[in-house]
Amino acid sequence: MTAKPSVAKRFQQFWACTDLGLIHHRRERRMRILASLVMLSMGVIWAVFFALRGAWAMVGMDMVLILSGLSVFTLTWRQHVRSANLVLFGVLLVIITGMAAILDVPNAAAPRATHLYLLPLGVAALMAFRDEDLGLRYGVTALCLLIFIVLAATSWTPLPGYNLPDDVRKPGTWVQVCAAMLMLFALLHVLQSDAAERSELESELQKALACDQFELYYQPQVDSSGTVIGAEALLRWQHPERGLVSPAEFIELAEQTGLIIPIGHWVLQTACAQLQAWAAIPSQQALCLAVNISPKQFCQSGFVAEVLTLIKHYGIDARRLQLELTETMVVDDMEDLTQKMSLLVEHGVTFALDDFGTGYSSLSHLKRLPLSKLKIDQSFVLDALTDASSETIIRTVIALGQSMGLSVIAEGVETQAQHQLLLNSGCLQFQGYLLSRPLPQEAFSAFIQAHNGAAVRPA
Repeated sequence: MTAKPSVAKRFQQFWACTDLGLIHHRRERRMRILASLVMLSMGVIWAVFFALRGAWAMVGMDMVLILSGLSVFTLTWRQHVRSANLVLFGVLLVIITGMAAILDVPNAAAPRATHLYLLPLGVAALMAFRDEDLGLRYGVTALCLLIFIVLAATSWTPLPGYNLPDDVRKPGTWVQVCAAMLMLFALLHVLQSDAAERSELESELQKALACDQFELYYQPQVDSSGTVIGAEALLRWQHPERGLVSPAEFIELAEQTGLIIPIGHWVLQTACAQLQAWAAIPSQQALCLAVNISPKQFCQSGFVAEVLTLIKHYGIDARRLQLELTETMVVDDMEDLTQKMSLLVEHGVTFALDDFGTGYSSLSHLKRLPLSKLKIDQSFVLDALTDASSETIIRTVIALGQSMGLSVIAEGVETQAQHQLLLNSGCLQFQGYLLSRPLPQEAFSAFIQAHNGAAVRPA
């Protein structure tokens, strides 16, 4: 079992987030952790202030703010992004609205100012819920603006008599206006910077295609005897300034902008060219090459013709090309999916279902698809030694594959103990860092020469 990272190491990874996606997500995490710390500090400050004045009802509200800040911090630490966002925005919306309507009622001496925080909160919602459905993203923002308009246009309060003293509200108005406007400016600046960087990254991706900056790495797939039986083709971006860029940093944007279609075509074309090269080498001509297919790419009307044209152009054995689909694609358009898969299978192409067990496909879907392989998701492999449920899922997937005549491969195998558990469970194919990291072509060929015919040793 691998050792858990230290607290300092986890916090460094949590704060930097250098490999978790686009810059937007790194900023969002930092903003969320800063927001939780602000909630904690403001809750403590106001709790002390109201405790000294004997306003224990207000102290109770501040305790809610403190506990909410702790919850947001903990959820963010554990990378439960959606839950952290829902807690953060839900609590802030209630507290800001309550304080503005009950404690900050405008009068001739001091105007209302607390409701101004709803403006930066609405902008922040656009950023935090960017990857959620439109109803949630724009619904939270619209609710913030609607409540702001109501509070700005009226002096109504549901509980008269609880207004803070004017000697507190007069200086507080200046502080709240300045703080809210500074927050709004900062969030608008981040939003603009994020949009500019996304536009720049999109331009760089287009340039990467035109200037041939992409390359494929190959992660070996081995059987129970240690023989390399194939590889998974993994995309890398050789950026002229940033070096080798992981797909985690650009695939999401490529999906959103439609660039995934020409990028996916390049991957398929390069994979077919590689199979052609392997066919000329006796020790490599039996290898299979697995290629991940984007849902948008697969949904193109000309996808089947594209694949068959590449197979014919490079003169490869179609049985050596394996296309990997995700469970999300299975539930989107079953009819179109089955039809296209069947046409390709008739010409020899094989299919694998990637990340099996993490999606929502049912067994009724599974039996209709002309699959040849199931891939056990690495999340189950990672937890198999410590979580009985993950081990049970692994054994179930293996038994299911065997009963349906499908081969089963486990990905993300990182330790010898995981490898042995999988072997004992009946899994016969493996992929992961225990065996090898993804390798460039020359290193992959050397790996085959060193390992085929002998037991694979941990890399």
